[in-house]
Amino acid sequence: MTSSASYPSAPARPGKEPWSAPGSGARARTGLLLVHGFTGSPFSLRPLGELLAERGFTVELPLLPGHGANLRDMLPTRYDDWRRHVVVRARALRERTDRVVMVGLSMGGTLSLDAASSGEFSAAGVVTINAQILDRRGIVVRLGPYLEKILPAVPRKVAGLTANDIAKPNAGEQAYGWVPSAAGNSLLRALPRVRGQLAIMPCPVLVMYSRNDHSVSPANSRALLDLIRCPKLEALVLERSYHVATLDYDQPLIEERVTAFADALATSPS
Repeated sequence: MTSSASYPSAPARPGKEPWSAPGSGARARTGLLLVHGFTGSPFSLRPLGELLAERGFTVELPLLPGHGANLRDMLPTRYDDWRRHVVVRARALRERTDRVVMVGLSMGGTLSLDAASSGEFSAAGVVTINAQILDRRGIVVRLGPYLEKILPAVPRKVAGLTANDIAKPNAGEQAYGWVPSAAGNSLLRALPRVRGQLAIMPCPVLVMYSRNDHSVSPANSRALLDLIRCPKLEALVLERSYHVATLDYDQPLIEERVTAFADALATSPS
């Protein structure tokens, strides 16, 4: 269902605002669109984005509608709003670069796969990090369509999401502590459609996933490796990180592999 939400209704909190870097040298012709996850913000990707910008890439970190400010701003938003925003930002980035690689964390990976496989945006490549693609299970999910009519939001734990799912001590992603019910259900309803598109993925894909993830089971990424049909498919298991791997011990490894993946796309025949 498409939302008629008006956004943003409040400015992003400090550290959660959109961020971009112009790039330098030959790598500036490659744009990297980093897409954050459900209830999160660019905060979870900003350190990675800054490192990639230092390597010369043009980097864009959009803030998804309803995120990064107050939970009430997210209540009227839906999956279609977030997907539309990602496509708009990707097209704008493509206008000032030669190619765009989409890098998505959690739901950001789902959105990136969706945009690239649906034909809404012609990506040069996609990198997913602990992306959600399988249907979630549990009593709360089964009752979701009914609960959303009486409970506008539920605690993260009730929704099956771990707060600050990071192995590194004293690290946090500063996501919302509650989950908007209808907004979350809109994501779950989109997953079967996205899965059905993965057999026609037109660009290379790199699937990264944490072996120990308490929010999105690694089975999701292993399923991606079976579902995706694309020109080139790679996988990387993150051994030292939990769900928010971009703020965890494997951040340097993620930076290196994203850089190598993007460089290879820049030198491959179009």
